[in-house]
Amino acid sequence: MRHAPALATLALAIAAALPFFIGDAYIYTLGLTICVFAVLATGLNLVYGFGGLLSLAQVAFFGIGGYGTAILVVDRGWPMGFALIAAGLFATVAGLIVAYASLRLSRHAFAIVSLVLSLLCLIVARDWVSLTRGPMGMPGLPSPTITVPGLAPWQLDGPRDFYILLLAYAVAVLLLLYRVMRCRIGRTLLAIRQNEPLAQSMGQNPLAYRLFAIGLSAWVTGMAGGIFVFHLTIVDPSIFDFYYLETMLIMVVVGGPGSFWGVLGAAVFFSAIPDLLRFSADLRLVLYGLVLIGAVLAMPGGVAGLVRRRRLRRWREVRR
Repeated sequence: MRHAPALATLALAIAAALPFFIGDAYIYTLGLTICVFAVLATGLNLVYGFGGLLSLAQVAFFGIGGYGTAILVVDRGWPMGFALIAAGLFATVAGLIVAYASLRLSRHAFAIVSLVLSLLCLIVARDWVSLTRGPMGMPGLPSPTITVPGLAPWQLDGPRDFYILLLAYAVAVLLLLYRVMRCRIGRTLLAIRQNEPLAQSMGQNPLAYRLFAIGLSAWVTGMAGGIFVFHLTIVDPSIFDFYYLETMLIMVVVGGPGSFWGVLGAAVFFSAIPDLLRFSADLRLVLYGLVLIGAVLAMPGGVAGLVRRRRLRRWREVRR
């Protein structure tokens, strides 16, 4: 983990240089998939790894962002940038309502209510035909245009353009979340996760910190969903598929809850694995489930926890 920042910088430099040297659409599609899941997994890590809350609503935030952005752009004629921000805020409001209503009871109530939100969003997307177009969704989403003051309009057309946009978005989000996790907010969330009564006795408000984590996670996840559906050129109820939630959970559990670099590394690894398992979609889901169960049993703290335990064991041996 000591070399993680240097490795991440090197990987970012390589990723930023790809558009100048490679024209393969497959590489860009794989790269933007990694960027999306890096944001999703790190957002879940903030809520679960730091806040100690098992959020099953992350896929709901992802879908709300996707549907919200598509509806605002296609039906209301909003610019892409404003639609993304608004859709992210829709996801944030949904997350805060669910969290505030359930966290006053218990963390277990939050897990159940967050699952209900995901199922409810799936039902709404499938049955509210006048808004979401029903099971067929909204195909043929137009190529959006990004307008930056002082620069020429940028029309996103093809995997290369979306890769550049998602890479820039992922870097900005990861820097923001890294800063949050490393500052007093992140340390307080960890303290609340480890011993909530003790944190309360020190004058901390667990509900306020957890609401902040959920709101920030929902916002960045919703905006990622908005960009992703325009890359796919379609948004339909399958965006609420629990495949996305299962993948996020695997990345966090295997990487190590509460570890920024461990989860980021797991996000990169498990984003590339599905392409190696395309020969059987059913087998892919089975393997994902086996990896999750095996990681929980063999590495309760994930890869990062395993590394920490080994470093601690070596330190104790040296001290002897």
